This record gives sequence, structure tokens and C-alpha cells, in this order.
Amino acid sequence: MQVIATAGHVDHGKSTLVRALTGMEPDRWAEERRRGMTIDLGFAWTTLASGAVVAFVDVPGHERFVSNMLAGVGPVPAVLMVVAADEGWMPQSAEHLDAVEALGVRDGLLVISRSDLMEPELAREEALEQLAGTALGRLPTVCVSAVTGAGMARLRAALDELVARLPAADALADVRLWVDRAFTIRGAGTVVTGTLTQGRVRVGDELELAAAGASARRVTVRGMQSLGEPTEEAVGVSRLALNLRGLPRESVARGDVLLTAGASLVALPRTTWVEG
Repeated sequence: MQVIATAGHVDHGKSTLVRALTGMEPDRWAEERRRGMTIDLGFAWTTLASGAVVAFVDVPGHERFVSNMLAGVGPVPAVLMVVAADEGWMPQSAEHLDAVEALGVRDGLLVISRSDLMEPELAREEALEQLAGTALGRLPTVCVSAVTGAGMARLRAALDELVARLPAADALADVRLWVDRAFTIRGAGTVVTGTLTQGRVRVGDELELAAAGASARRVTVRGMQSLGEPTEEAVGVSRLALNLRGLPRESVARGDVLLTAGASLVALPRTTWVEG
């Protein structure tokens, strides 16, 4: 599996693109669907023609929710930088590019969306000019319309190529899983979800929760799911939901990280993230 995040200005079609690629609804909240605007992280996945599984973290584009965007992009190895053909490069396009660079993301695809509304070449050239000189300056470009389906087959092929060239995570490394959601399930207790960037996790493992301003806390993996299915073991890169024993819900928040017990980490400050 690989995990890829979206990036780009508000209302440039990031969620529509993920919906068209996966057939899943990335907007989890009724308010998001009512307003037609993503405000929190969304999650979806699909299997590509090669058989590779790719999970998407769909991020909000509005400037008010940039901290949510950081929480989604921070752990991933690649992004879909989405720019609408009818609007071109916009303020949050630049803001998201700065964030992606600062977080060390070095690969992905440039997707010119809404190509049914305007000839995409001008937006493509403008976006490539903005990307020039950055770590993402040589991104392959695909022009698409999620509404008409034009270019979507090419995008899926480009995703296959992207997944194939991304470096494999080190399954023997210390576990590092960044938490992006935490909630309680009656009868099960605390569940966290996040992106496992490296290492191997098994049901029954003892991990350590690192949280800003708090002492490390030992927890046990009581159960685990990946992409909605129970599993006994997972390796990075993966999207996981972990049912944790010995962890009250109020003791974990977005931006915390689960590690191999005894491992050390220089973590991003909590102020970069928000709880959701």
C-alpha cells in the first residue's frame, strides 16, 4: 500500500477527484456535504490496474483549515497537487506548496482538474512555473475532468507509475504512526487512526504514545483494521485503525505519534496540528 494526500486551493475539486478515483465519499461530516467544502481530513482508497492499493488522505483547501491540511500531508510520501483549469494557481495553491515542501514531501502528481470547463494548458503552464525550483518542480502532469471522466484513465495509470517509483518503507525500522483521529467505541475503548510510515505493527504489540507536553505512555494494540478490514499485522506505508488498551480517549490527540516502545522521536510541535 501507499498513502497519498491531496493538496491545493479550496474548491479546486480535490474531493471530487478522490470520489471519482475510488467510488468512496471522502467528506465524512454532514456539514461538509451540505456546504460542498471539505473542512476536515477525509479518507478513501482504491486498487490500481497493477494490483497496488493506494489510500488517499483528502485535505481541506480553505485557509481557515490549514492546520488540518498539515495533519493529513505530514506523514505521506507523495501528494496530488490539484489546480483547477478554470481558476489556475491561487493563494492556497502556494500555501499548500510551501507546506508540502516544509514537510519534506518530494514526489507526486500535478493534476489539472475541471478541464471540461476551460482548456487546461494555461493552468498547467502556470502551475509548472510555480513549481519550478521546488522539490516538486518535475511532477508529471495529468489534465482531467472528474465530471466527464476525461483523463481519468491516464490519471490512474500515472498513479500506478507513482506508486511504483516511491521508495518502500522499512518494515524493520521502529514503528512510527502519526495519529490523525481518536474516538471511543462502546465496548472496545479508544481507537486511533493514522498513517504508519515505517515499521511493523501486530495485534498484541506494546507501543509508546508520544504527545507534546506529556510523558510517554505505554499502550497495547488490542485490535487493528486496515482499510476497513480486520488484520493481525501491518507494515508501513499503511492506513491503520488501532484499538488501544490502557489509553483513555482524553489522553490522545491529533498530532501525537505511536512508536516502538523505548524508541525516541524528535516530533513536530503540537501547535502545528489541531485535534479533530
